Amino acid sequence: MPDRPSPDAVRAYYAAQPAPLVAATGIVLDTRGRVLVLTTSYKADLELPGGTVEDTETPEQGLARELREELDLGVPVGRLLAVDSRPPGRLGRSLIVHVHLVGPLSPGEAAAIAFADGEITEARWLRPEEACAVLPDRIAPRLRAGLAALHTGSFAHLVDGVPQPGSPAGLDPARRAALEHAGALDAASHRASRPKALTAASVVFTAADGGILLVQPAYGRTDRWNLPGGGIDSDLGEIPRAAARREVREELGLDLAPGRLLAVNWSHKPGRPARIRFLYDGGVLDAPTLARIRLDRTELLQWRTVPREELPGLVKGALRRQITACLDARADGTGPLELHAGRP
Repeated sequence: MPDRPSPDAVRAYYAAQPAPLVAATGIVLDTRGRVLVLTTSYKADLELPGGTVEDTETPEQGLARELREELDLGVPVGRLLAVDSRPPGRLGRSLIVHVHLVGPLSPGEAAAIAFADGEITEARWLRPEEACAVLPDRIAPRLRAGLAALHTGSFAHLVDGVPQPGSPAGLDPARRAALEHAGALDAASHRASRPKALTAASVVFTAADGGILLVQPAYGRTDRWNLPGGGIDSDLGEIPRAAARREVREELGLDLAPGRLLAVNWSHKPGRPARIRFLYDGGVLDAPTLARIRLDRTELLQWRTVPREELPGLVKGALRRQITACLDARADGTGPLELHAGRP
């Protein structure tokens, strides 16, 4: 039986193999959604932050190093948004580029950017459409696809800047439809490239005086109040009604079976996943039941019941319309209603 090669021999073997160059790029955002675009001292074209991954670095480590060296920026490298594979160019090597989210940077972090090593001469914050217009053709497609992946919570697969059939993000809807109609997508690619939707379940509770039970989130927009409820764990086989009961139990400490379905609401913003909310009747909670509420402080800051006329100052318009429609359906014995952004 031959001897097992030593670790040094294994490392030497792999080090000698031809391999593509690997680079890591950051889509660095500020709190206004603007993109950081760089002017360098060594290239005529504008750039996104990042560079070649060195030695034994991972792409994440390489990008973090480049951010420190180029911009004196010590912030975490976020999730992977896209991978672009480019065939051999003038250097005679193929290139694999990992595109990561960085930020959004706080105003203080953005103001602290400095050009320590002299490679960067200027940094500009541009709106996404402006950045795509001024970046070179080899880079702009990565930014567009990366932002599409960011907004849809997905991932983009590119070859030479072109989103591939089956790419979960970045593939133009018209191109996707043409591929589908031509039968050019296998089953896995078809599933991957189809638009996705986020699903949630909420419960409409009222008090004896008619006040609607609202909760204040401990994260995100804490100035906007919500109904009790949350996301449906569909990957675990959870159904909307079970999700509504679980969320109420977790958030309020009340184990109450939801009543009938009052409405299903559909909302959508261009470039984002659609959101579908199932709204259930929680019935009228008496004073002893309200007194048993125990909040999950990691999720909620407080709860309150409010009359219908006070909703505009607390909840966003689309949710206010959903609540109003559900209360009317409950009073009239109608429904379930089909709503779009709260409107029948």
